[in-house]
Amino acid sequence: MRESVPFGVGKSRWRSALQPAFVAASVAWAALLLLAPFAASRPHASEVGTALVVLVYGVGSLLCHQLPERSYRAWSAQMPVCARCAGIYLGAAIAAVVAAKMQAPLNGWPAGERRMHGGRRFSNANGSRLALMAAAAPTMATLVYEWTTGHMPAHGIRAAAGVPLGAVAAWLVTRHAGFERFAHHSTGSG
Repeated sequence: MRESVPFGVGKSRWRSALQPAFVAASVAWAALLLLAPFAASRPHASEVGTALVVLVYGVGSLLCHQLPERSYRAWSAQMPVCARCAGIYLGAAIAAVVAAKMQAPLNGWPAGERRMHGGRRFSNANGSRLALMAAAAPTMATLVYEWTTGHMPAHGIRAAAGVPLGAVAAWLVTRHAGFERFAHHSTGSG
């Protein structure tokens, strides 16, 4: 069943606004993760600097365990999230920007399907699930290593393992948030 024109137009505008907002939020959060330790390391922070530090570290505490031994230090201050989370957010910021810049549907396939090995069809949801599972594999590997050996991998390894997970998640959100616009261009309608 086809949607009515007014409903479809409104939905497209909402999705078109969502994509740049998500990209801006992803980049801003990644930048704040570095700006907050800089502000925290200043001996005489302004009221704005203090508020920024409290806000970013407070939000970070909702998202991450913030254990000092698992976190990078920048400007002699602990980052608001651990190394793994920092990798996730860095990957998300980069992927969101790249995905927003691309002007074609996901993987170049028509909306509603993807083809993989041997022409087998996968829905968007199945392809997204597979991509997320593959992106989570490095993070899961570091977790399994930690749980089975009792040793924590280096910060660089934990951060690098988080990058693919953040990148794929942000890529999917960014691409699907603006996908209707791209689908109209690719099919010649709209």
